[in-house]
Amino acid sequence: MDANRPWLTYYGDVPHQIDYPNVTMYEALAQTTARCPEAVAYDFFGTTATYRQFLAEIDRCAAALSALGLEQGERMTIAMPTCPQAVICFYAVNKLGAVASMIHPLSTATEIAFYLNLSKSRFALTLDAFYSKFKAVQNSTTLEKLVLARIPDYLPWLKRLGFNLTKGRQIPKVPEDALVVWWQAMMSQTHPQSAQGSAGFEDLAVILYSGGTTGKPKGIMLSNRNFICEGKQVSAWGDLTGDDAILAILPVFHGFGLGVCINAAFMGGAKSIMVPQFTPEDVAKLIRTKRPNFIIGVPTLYEALNRSKVFQQTDLSCIKAAFCGADTLPRRVKERFEAVVSQRGGDTQLREGYGLTEAVTAIMAMPMTEYREGSVGVPFPDMDAKIVRSGTTETLPPGEEGEICISGPAVMMGYLEQPEETAKTLQQHPDGKTWLHTGDIGTMDDDGFFYFRLREKRMIKSSGMNVYPAQVEEQLYKHPAIQEVCIIGVPDAKQVERVKGFVVLKDSSQAGPAMEKELIDFCRRDLIKWSCPREIEFRTELPLTLVGKVAFAELAAEEAAKQKMETDTNPA
Repeated sequence: MDANRPWLTYYGDVPHQIDYPNVTMYEALAQTTARCPEAVAYDFFGTTATYRQFLAEIDRCAAALSALGLEQGERMTIAMPTCPQAVICFYAVNKLGAVASMIHPLSTATEIAFYLNLSKSRFALTLDAFYSKFKAVQNSTTLEKLVLARIPDYLPWLKRLGFNLTKGRQIPKVPEDALVVWWQAMMSQTHPQSAQGSAGFEDLAVILYSGGTTGKPKGIMLSNRNFICEGKQVSAWGDLTGDDAILAILPVFHGFGLGVCINAAFMGGAKSIMVPQFTPEDVAKLIRTKRPNFIIGVPTLYEALNRSKVFQQTDLSCIKAAFCGADTLPRRVKERFEAVVSQRGGDTQLREGYGLTEAVTAIMAMPMTEYREGSVGVPFPDMDAKIVRSGTTETLPPGEEGEICISGPAVMMGYLEQPEETAKTLQQHPDGKTWLHTGDIGTMDDDGFFYFRLREKRMIKSSGMNVYPAQVEEQLYKHPAIQEVCIIGVPDAKQVERVKGFVVLKDSSQAGPAMEKELIDFCRRDLIKWSCPREIEFRTELPLTLVGKVAFAELAAEEAAKQKMETDTNPA
């Protein structure tokens, strides 16, 4: 047994090492196409494309973007839900040797301006429904061309008709605008075939975004190497083949959705069933009709499926594996999901995994042949992990709690234009390897199974989305009535955590429901809805630590005690 990698004993048929192709993501997808050209690559509510057709769409998109002026090394912002246009554009940008900057389509105008300027994007792709937000920031950003897509572009005619008669009617008409290029028109025109860019395996390919203690999102620079290696690792872990289908519920602006549900599926030649918006009923119906083998999600997704009558009445014998990440999986959610699957003809365990955007996404998971209570599993092939004493590079023995550090080919290139943050996060250890300091606390047992304890950073996980308290606090401090503020996450049955604010006003007589609404609305003006407080509690003062900082842990402990008392008083 490898003393530094005891987990290899539990790999089963998974290879200990993988031979990665020294190519770009576009080239890797072309290799998959050569292997299985007539296999279905994606399914979008019944609209499907084989790998051969998918690659042709990507080539057509690349030619159109090249004709618009997108060049190698440039960045293009993609602000889309999980749908064909987003994925086609993603690989087309990669073919040209350009960089895809992936952002949430529901970002506010303020956030969009920040992302466009940080990435220096001259081009962007979004839905017609979000035109006004991009138009509002045109003059304060680098934006020159906005490609607009419509959800009905890839819907079968009956679903397209239904959309246009319902949600489509609520979308404001886009005026004639030299900024705008329509997706359908762009894809229907004939352009000279674009030359493939010379960007390679090690070059920057994608920018995803995370938050930080400064309150400003950080651009995470990920290479072709990062995505291909992580995709091949996931594909090997699940033994993905052309006979498999993954339900792509997680969004493409998130490493988990883009890295696992999209790119890993295509590395293995599997089918990606794209879901642009999550509702338990829609997902349950897709499981019933499309019969995916793999479900990848966050705890709130599984909790919602557990409550769905449609899911409870569906034949679930198709499910080969289900994985949960992005947050701690409550035991009751796991047990209920497994019970429903078992009752409906399936036989699978809901396995936890662990990862972070700084390594694309998932880099460890529970082996298919093993289960350890409370564990997030073991590292994927070619990935290393260890526990170090917080604030040091000292490796701790099994059982001792410390910071989780990871190393391997999925680890990011660094933070965009933040060399100091990069140097803090990516450190060379005495073994000569570069290790990513995750800021997460955990332990490792004697067999190499890891156990996630808590996030050292003050990050909140609300409905599987990252919320950064410092960013919310920064926004609230802009309000003239605020004297002091602290944002925490409090347990929530549906969202796992909801955002709560504790506020000290300059004039305490203003405290009340009207001010609470005003402050929440003030957040919604510039922050995405998941980041906005669901409630605000007014205080005359906030607890402080010995060094004078707001004691957010004390407030969190108060909320936990309050919830426990309510549970004890009113047991379910």
